[in-house]
Amino acid sequence: MRTLHEIGAAVTVTAHDVELFRYTYRPDTPAFECPTPYFHPLRTLAGEVVTGNRPHDHPWHKGLAMTASHVSGQNFWGGVSWVTGEGYRDLPNVGTLRHRDFATLDDGAFTEHVDWITAAGEHWIDETRTVTVRDIDPAGGSWTLEFGTELRNVRGAALEFGSPTVFGRELAGYCGFFWRGPRSFTGGDVLASDDRRGQAMMGERGTWLAFTGRHDETLAASTLLFLDHPSNADHPPHWFVRTEPIPVVNPSLAFFEPTELADGDVLRLAYRVVVADGAWDAERIEKHLAAHPW
Repeated sequence: MRTLHEIGAAVTVTAHDVELFRYTYRPDTPAFECPTPYFHPLRTLAGEVVTGNRPHDHPWHKGLAMTASHVSGQNFWGGVSWVTGEGYRDLPNVGTLRHRDFATLDDGAFTEHVDWITAAGEHWIDETRTVTVRDIDPAGGSWTLEFGTELRNVRGAALEFGSPTVFGRELAGYCGFFWRGPRSFTGGDVLASDDRRGQAMMGERGTWLAFTGRHDETLAASTLLFLDHPSNADHPPHWFVRTEPIPVVNPSLAFFEPTELADGDVLRLAYRVVVADGAWDAERIEKHLAAHPW
């Protein structure tokens, strides 16, 4: 049983007496941090929090969120922007992802319309995002968040999604669906398809990527398994992943090369995040994937 509640500027989904997530759709966020809807806290079925929010090192990191660090000169990520030959600069280019409305609100699922507005107030992207809670497995200690998005270019000209790596910074290809882990996950373990491991997955392709960390106080382990849909652009994705100095994962939209979106076209993307109690190994992950294909 999944129950969805709307509480002011957020919605929550609860299952088995645990609030699985809070989704803040009208955040009270400083403009410099790019106000955007986000998931935090995200919890396991045991109640462990597996997201970090507004950390002091990158206050624009908001749990789990849809972002874009470079879009045709605009920053829909927050904070400073990477400029070729100059490094990170504080520029007047930070936009806003503004909640327009909910098309549907059901138990464990919702569809939302989000407008991407530039720093100058121009409406560039109509986004329709769909969020679904699925595959709740109390015996196995896991549940899945499915996130789908359709990004329609309404700028009146082509859009180009990029990243700092596209503009010259080595191995900083973040752009798109982005997770920031809790502070205690720093130094956690990364496992990827084909039994590849560790932060060496930075910039590498893989059909899935898992991040296991431990929690303060309880000392328990939790695993997040990230998947993108086979129909996504640039599938399998190039992964942006760090365990040090901060825990982050992002199946990048534009790690090494820009992704272009013509005027009027729609970019469709879908992701799953499996939120699990315990440290999952490759055998456990593959068993889960076989039981829950796209």
